[in-house]
Amino acid sequence: MTAKQILDAFSETLMQDERILSPRERELLTSLLQNSKTVSGNPETQSAVAAAIARSVGETVAQRAFALLGGSIVERIVAGAATSGVAEATTGAVVPIVVSPVPQPPGKAPQPPGTVPQPPGVPQPPGKAPAPPSGPQPPTRVPQPPGGPQPPSRVPQPPGGHGVVKPYALPVQQQGQPIQRDSNTIGVLDPPMTQCVVLDEFLAPHELDELVAYALEHEAEFQSSEVISPDGDPGVIDYDHRRSRVLMDLGKHQEVILERIRCVLPRVLEQLGVEEFPTTHVEAQITASNEGDFFRAHSDDAQETIATRRITFVYFFHREPRPFEGGELRVHDAGNDLGRGYQTIVPQQNQIVFFPCSALHEINPVRCPSRAFADSRFTLNGWLHR
Repeated sequence: MTAKQILDAFSETLMQDERILSPRERELLTSLLQNSKTVSGNPETQSAVAAAIARSVGETVAQRAFALLGGSIVERIVAGAATSGVAEATTGAVVPIVVSPVPQPPGKAPQPPGTVPQPPGVPQPPGKAPAPPSGPQPPTRVPQPPGGPQPPSRVPQPPGGHGVVKPYALPVQQQGQPIQRDSNTIGVLDPPMTQCVVLDEFLAPHELDELVAYALEHEAEFQSSEVISPDGDPGVIDYDHRRSRVLMDLGKHQEVILERIRCVLPRVLEQLGVEEFPTTHVEAQITASNEGDFFRAHSDDAQETIATRRITFVYFFHREPRPFEGGELRVHDAGNDLGRGYQTIVPQQNQIVFFPCSALHEINPVRCPSRAFADSRFTLNGWLHR
């Protein structure tokens, strides 16, 4: 067989596995290619678009294939160990998200953890350190399914854009201005390490639609958000510090979001300058913020009961067109100094943000004129524990 015949046969094998490329994704790719021909009659433009799509698809396929191969190898090792009496499976055991160390160049010492920010906050009088409560309890232990990230649907961002993490470098906003980014431009990350990593088009379109529908269908199950007091008391409702509603039962959507996170986590940690760690368990919840809702400055690991939290993630979703304003996520610079500067992330549909749990952060008040629950600012947010 020629090299081309071998590659074609291998490609056909991969396409038959829906874990590598689902039927919906194949339809999306076909649509993208057909649209590129319709929009532009210029052969050079069509060729450039096809090449961009091919590169991104290649990245996604490679990432998913390696993930499946790695999972198969791990399963065989565990099965072999169990057979020999070295290890024994436990019914209902949590399967942690294991973060593999990022390879280092020969002769280069492993990259140390980056400096991470201290607890969150809202401007306070100079010299007064915030002592706010922290996020909700309790942790939810969930198994991690196999698979890979779904491709984004936007053109010219072809499928596979997040099979390999492409973080945006978020500049420090000394005056507190929102970060303006071209949705088709990938920022170049230069030292020092960014305070947070932002990924667009994180879920597949149908997954996003199903998540929105799920949140609206379970409106009656949302409850007032709780915090942990400075004394460490859990389950405290403090409307002066936090106002929103949360849903703790995420159904199948928890596994979907955690699988995507598992796939991108090694590179996210690398960009944050955080040392790789095995994730023992995960907390996750859906938060709905409506007219006047907010969350004052806090960090997510300030009390002893939640000190094992390492990484916070916030996934934005809402109805279209966006029915609210405000609700920006503000992540303050390291050093727990509210006056030193911060990064402001305006909620964007299908976008996820990662930052260290020790980072001081807050949520600006939401403006939702209709006050309808369906028009809320929704997030699927949570914490990875070491």
